[in-house]
Amino acid sequence: MAVACLSLSGCESVRDQIADRENSLAAAGFVARPANTPQRLEMLQKLPPNRFLQKPFGDHVLYIYSDPKVCNCLYVGNQAAYGRYQSYVQAQNLADQQQMTADMYEDASWNWGMWGWGGGWGPGMGMGMW
Repeated sequence: MAVACLSLSGCESVRDQIADRENSLAAAGFVARPANTPQRLEMLQKLPPNRFLQKPFGDHVLYIYSDPKVCNCLYVGNQAAYGRYQSYVQAQNLADQQQMTADMYEDASWNWGMWGWGGGWGPGMGMGMW
């Protein structure tokens, strides 16, 4: 259960994860467009939820992220906004990996012998000992 919890970004709900993503989208320069008319709502429901889509528009590409559950809106951004968002995601993934990396415990007064080994992992010292 703990491993599953860690893999879900600190046990955030799906709604919280989507809201965090949307905060990142806004910070990257995406603009939220609410589904505040029956026509917009109908169109929003046709898109795959919580996924990016590309839409060629003239000589550039727009990136569209639909959210029919949390904000009931579309996020629309250009290539630069999408690039900033991707950079943020990569930086966040790196920070998450670093957070999960075990800290080195170097307390000289800690008595490892009480826990079944006296100095480290070597032959006969692995998990089978437990």
